[in-house]
Amino acid sequence: MARETPRSGIAVGPNKGHKTERRAVRAKPSKTKGHLSKRTAFVREIVKEVSGLAPYERRVIELLRNSKDKRARKLAKKRLGTFGRAKAKVDELQGVIAESRRTAH
Repeated sequence: MARETPRSGIAVGPNKGHKTERRAVRAKPSKTKGHLSKRTAFVREIVKEVSGLAPYERRVIELLRNSKDKRARKLAKKRLGTFGRAKAKVDELQGVIAESRRTAH
């Protein structure tokens, strides 16, 4: 969108033109695409709790425990498709390892 400049109502000069007021436009539903809803987050959390970790996630955790971080990221990338997703998944699983350590002691 063009930047709104104050109009003077005069036909010449840097702020020339008819005086107008900026319209308040409601947000479109399409702007919320990709936004995680509370319900979806809750359902995913329950499913994760019930079903546990996927086999590849268990393997990644095993690699992380043996301090093979790079190998773990490569495995996650192969399964998830992009390196960004793989890094996020490895971080999440490191959190799972840390949580299991906290509950063990």
